[in-house]
Amino acid sequence: MTAYFIGVDVGTASARAGVFDARGSMLATAKRDIMLFREGAQMVEQSSENIWQAVCAAVKDAVSQSGIAPDRIAGIGFDATCSLVVLGDGGAPLPVGSSESPERNIIVWMDHRAVDQAARINRTGHEVLRYVGGRISPEMETPKLLWLKENRPAVFEGAWQFFDLADFLTWKASGSLARSSCTLTCKWTYLAHEKRFDPAYFAAIGLGELADEGFARIGSQVVDPGTALGAGLTLQAAEELGLVPGTAVAAGLIDAHAGGVGTVGIAPPGQSDSDPTRTMAYVFGTSSCTMTTTAQPAFVPGVWGPYYSAMIPGSWLNEGGQSAAGAAIDHLVRHHPASDEAARAAADAGKSVPEWLADRASERVDTPSAAVRLAGRIHVVPEFLGNRAPFADPEARAVIAGLGMDDGVDQLVALYIAGLCGLGYGLRQIIKAQTEHGAAVQAIAISGGAGRHPLVRQLLADASGLPVIATSSEEPVLLGSAILGAVAAQAYSSIPEAMAEMTSTDRTYVPASGDIAERHAHRFEAFETLQTAARTVGKAGERFAR
Repeated sequence: MTAYFIGVDVGTASARAGVFDARGSMLATAKRDIMLFREGAQMVEQSSENIWQAVCAAVKDAVSQSGIAPDRIAGIGFDATCSLVVLGDGGAPLPVGSSESPERNIIVWMDHRAVDQAARINRTGHEVLRYVGGRISPEMETPKLLWLKENRPAVFEGAWQFFDLADFLTWKASGSLARSSCTLTCKWTYLAHEKRFDPAYFAAIGLGELADEGFARIGSQVVDPGTALGAGLTLQAAEELGLVPGTAVAAGLIDAHAGGVGTVGIAPPGQSDSDPTRTMAYVFGTSSCTMTTTAQPAFVPGVWGPYYSAMIPGSWLNEGGQSAAGAAIDHLVRHHPASDEAARAAADAGKSVPEWLADRASERVDTPSAAVRLAGRIHVVPEFLGNRAPFADPEARAVIAGLGMDDGVDQLVALYIAGLCGLGYGLRQIIKAQTEHGAAVQAIAISGGAGRHPLVRQLLADASGLPVIATSSEEPVLLGSAILGAVAAQAYSSIPEAMAEMTSTDRTYVPASGDIAERHAHRFEAFETLQTAARTVGKAGERFAR
């Protein structure tokens, strides 16, 4: 009997599920929106119960649409944002903010309430920080745990388990408390190459009680992604998901890393084999993440890692990206006087505003690469939410230069193109930093909803200077999670084997040469000049603000 696999992806705004066959072809997909609670500029929270309900509804819908009987689903894999889930006794949600609502029991990855805690941790200079690029981010979990201890002590003390969201989902599905080496290594300072947390680090930053407890609340059992958990789906989870008890449940991944699994098995241009060390995964969504696989550890200042067995078991990983990518473009265009006009036109066309702007730009040029000319004298450093890599600076802020008095849609298109180029130049900086420290790549494999348009892909290739590969799968992140399910179900012996069989190339976008390449080189130089100026001015502003 032919087996099928489910991939579940929980992003910032929605939960999605896809049904795949053993060759990586997607039969059906379904989506459910999830709630997001904001409090001020820094705090963003979610509900684990709301997310689980959305996951269950999406899985049921996807299976129904596929026409596949539930007993033919052999395995299920989960990925999710690196958000912190807090549960009390019996798995009851605990409030993580001032709302006092247990419903709001998740500190979302983009939440920056722990900036001060991260800065204090970084000042310790602890050896563990070498494995997060030298500086820990407020998006990671130990600064958030420290914030909870200092600001919500009763919640911190009363918590039964602290989960990364992907591990919460696998616990709900299987009942297993095992954590993925992906989540713990990338976000919790677990040293997977040594198979341990460092108790001295936790004592030094003020979380020594977690070490004293044997790390029971954050993960005393750690397994590789794709490992089959427990006895598979529990009776309750199977009923809620509309599946069969005992269906294999795989240890999960962070969402960006699932995009990596769904893409980097593709061979770069001119290569016949699928060596994942040659291709950088670029997941372009609300934020962006870059994942680079290496055979040996590469220490890159400002780039997270090196992480062992965090994406592909037995390999090392460096992770970079931008804290705001698709969200930065959305924020950028909303500030322009013509944004309302563009929003109405996009709605009439049944498109998102960025998609509509990309289409309009495409209509005005002979080739996608020529769209850079539309930006004219406008330059954008789109660091609205700081610089994740390669500077690890959460205090960095955006710069927009070259705007005139024109308030029409054509100038909005120019601003949009300049913003996309800015994201490409940030990617170029990460590639350059990694190359200088032993983590060079030959191509970029793109995934994520914000990177689907051909114009976007070509501009990123031109701005970064490397070929951009688009996969045959329309949903490579979901495919990455389905690959985990296939490995847990023993349809494949390993993640690399499954990647080689379930992923393939659709199209490659080659960087432009000649005048276009020179133009990007000039714009990249301007990007770095503006970026440096913003950092200098920002530091001066901080001094005078005190």
